[in-house]
Amino acid sequence: MSDKVLIIDFGSQVTQLIARRVRESGVYCEIVPYQSADEALDSFAPRAVILSGGPASVIQNDTPRAPEPLFQAGLPILGICYGEQTMVAQLGGEVEEGKTREFGRADIEITSKTALFEGLGPAGHKERVWMSHGDRVIALPEGFEVIASSESAPFAAIADEARGFYGVQFHPEVVHTPNGAQILKNFIHGIAGCSGDWTMEHFREAAIARIRETVGEGRVVCGLSGGVDSAVAAVLIHEAIGDQLNCIFVDHGLLRQDEAREVVDLFRGHYNIPLDHVEAQDRFLTALEGVDDPEKKRKTIGGLFIDVFEEEAERLGGVDFLAQGTLYPDVIESVSFTGGPSVTIKSHHNVGGLPERMNLKLIEPLRELFKDEVRALGHELGLPDHFIGRHPFPGPGLAIRIPGAVSREKLDILRQADAVYLEEIRNAGLYDEIWQAFAVLLPVRTVGVMGDARTYDHVCGLRAVTSTDGMTADSYPFAHEFLSKTATRIINEVKGINRVVYDVTSKPPGTIEWE
Repeated sequence: MSDKVLIIDFGSQVTQLIARRVRESGVYCEIVPYQSADEALDSFAPRAVILSGGPASVIQNDTPRAPEPLFQAGLPILGICYGEQTMVAQLGGEVEEGKTREFGRADIEITSKTALFEGLGPAGHKERVWMSHGDRVIALPEGFEVIASSESAPFAAIADEARGFYGVQFHPEVVHTPNGAQILKNFIHGIAGCSGDWTMEHFREAAIARIRETVGEGRVVCGLSGGVDSAVAAVLIHEAIGDQLNCIFVDHGLLRQDEAREVVDLFRGHYNIPLDHVEAQDRFLTALEGVDDPEKKRKTIGGLFIDVFEEEAERLGGVDFLAQGTLYPDVIESVSFTGGPSVTIKSHHNVGGLPERMNLKLIEPLRELFKDEVRALGHELGLPDHFIGRHPFPGPGLAIRIPGAVSREKLDILRQADAVYLEEIRNAGLYDEIWQAFAVLLPVRTVGVMGDARTYDHVCGLRAVTSTDGMTADSYPFAHEFLSKTATRIINEVKGINRVVYDVTSKPPGTIEWE
């Protein structure tokens, strides 16, 4: 087995980015919540441990802590933000509430030569980093020294090199720390001595073995949504257990143009995987009639999905498991360690488990992966490039791209506008440069003049963002000529739209959704 790194999660929204950087360096890692870290230290047998950031304050009582045996285990440890603070507090140092909070870009000065900053520059070198903290370290435990400082954080990076303990107040895992990946590599390879031989092929082999062990002689139904995630999950499970898998594709009437045909053709024709195509448009649209609250729409759709899967599983008979293509961004946006608002995000995914009435166990083989890692796994499994490269599509489909109540008329209008938009993106050769692009039918209507007639029609919003991991994003900088051409086509070809706008919203670290 390859070397492994254990990441102890204290509730940071970007913990999975740490895992992403570790995997990019060829080292297998897993994330465990701090509550179960004790057991993981024994069962996982890591080569090194990383303590994540988190929203709590170590100066308050009953906030998360690292397991005490960790500091006697002889393992290299890297504490990030809250991880640094709890390490300092637990080892005898001191943390206080900062007089000035520090969020965003900052410059630290490297104050001494250290293995953690190997290759970054000599002592006195200034390094750009991303800070996000209110508390700060003010006294170090015995054996530690300062290796970098900033104006607001005199203990911005610390080290006890004899024991292999390091702490950084900033976040090396986010792209806003330009040399953050190098810092993590220095810790993982230079300090911990990990070999870096883990690949997506290793993940595939391990996942197949886990699926076979979990399922045994049982049978699995997999819910296909039309997107990449569920498709990769289905092909992976089929490779593991063959005809013990049945796929269920629910056509709920909220899909993109021609999506149902593409999914059915791929699975029945290309892979010959057993597929039940359930036409449930009337059922879903009737349930959504008059519903304008976005959270209620999500839960209505998620509940109906479960109902359909339960009915299909009962019809098939002898089904033991339900599989779905949940990714880790879905998980961290659905589970809050601190009871914060993220508990309501991604509520259409059943990431917290299935309803008690449903006598099926849940399988989520992609639960620890990012979207780009899922695509790499799709390539490993032989899925067609044009399918793997498709933009992400939310589980509730077009329903959440129509703010307010959903109707068949609005869906038809949005579906046509979205198809024109994506066609123009492909014609311009931009599709693969963009992480996600889609049209939205805004809940406003405007008066306009088309030819000799006055119109009172819908406004269509266009959005396109670039991203690597789905955790941060920037709006795509379309040329004016492209937007003008696309808007003209939509207004001319889609009856019911008389105005088009482009949304330049971005998603910086710390925000949680941009569908």
